[in-house]
Amino acid sequence: MQDQTTPHQVPADQRGSAVRVDPSVDSEITWLLHRAAQRMHTATGAQAQEHGLQLREYIVLSALHKSPGLTQSELGRALGLDKTTLMSQLDRLERKDLVVRRSDPRDRRVRFPEITEQGQAVRERVAEACAAVETAALSSLTADQVGDFRHVLFGIIGDAEDPGSCI
Repeated sequence: MQDQTTPHQVPADQRGSAVRVDPSVDSEITWLLHRAAQRMHTATGAQAQEHGLQLREYIVLSALHKSPGLTQSELGRALGLDKTTLMSQLDRLERKDLVVRRSDPRDRRVRFPEITEQGQAVRERVAEACAAVETAALSSLTADQVGDFRHVLFGIIGDAEDPGSCI
């Protein structure tokens, strides 16, 4: 087992230099979550790119898969994206035939983005690749620890009014 008091090397950052992290148990949780998110962002972003998507596009497709029936406004709030950023993501996905937007028959100003069959197929391929990345990243944990970790993350996320941007 690695000594918990000595710093160790972690993967290189975007500039290519190794970043040293002190793995002690009293490390700031915000810092640890940030570094973990960076690692997963990089790894899952690479998987999305291998399937012709930007990571943001994959996250939008995943949100549409997990929460069908959201309006564009609701989707934007769920992802923490402003209207302009969300529109550009949906425009790009629509040009790739991965998403369609339907108008509400009662109010044509309201639009419902929906994932297409092609979008679902791409999302599934990326999700499988990302699951393998997650498994590798969590390989030092037992199945019970992974379950506990997910539970802790849901506890941190809570049901905040402003979830902030996840992409």
